[in-house]
Amino acid sequence: MRDLKQTGFNDRISTQQEAKKALLAKFKPKAAAPDPEFDKLAEKRAADKEAIRLQHEAAKAEERRIKAERDEARRAAERETEEAIEAEKRANRKERKQLTKEEQKAARDAKYAARKARK
Repeated sequence: MRDLKQTGFNDRISTQQEAKKALLAKFKPKAAAPDPEFDKLAEKRAADKEAIRLQHEAAKAEERRIKAERDEARRAAERETEEAIEAEKRANRKERKQLTKEEQKAARDAKYAARKARK
């Protein structure tokens, strides 16, 4: 087939090299132009992060407060039951001591009565 454009071998090679360079240039990283809104966006993101962190801290503090209240209520209930048990034990002990005092008095009276009866 006849060459209609009248290009020689060297012309075709140089055109091919230019096309290859253009194709490779598409894949090279381009110089990044700084976004004028970047600083504002970074500040906004930082403020949002700080707000979220404060919310989490507040929620955790509230959870700790509720847990402390529950623990305190549980401890108070345990103390009340322990005090009730101790009071019951004290009452039982006093009752036993009273019985033993009466038994001792009865035994002493019986000895006295026996001694009187012997004489």
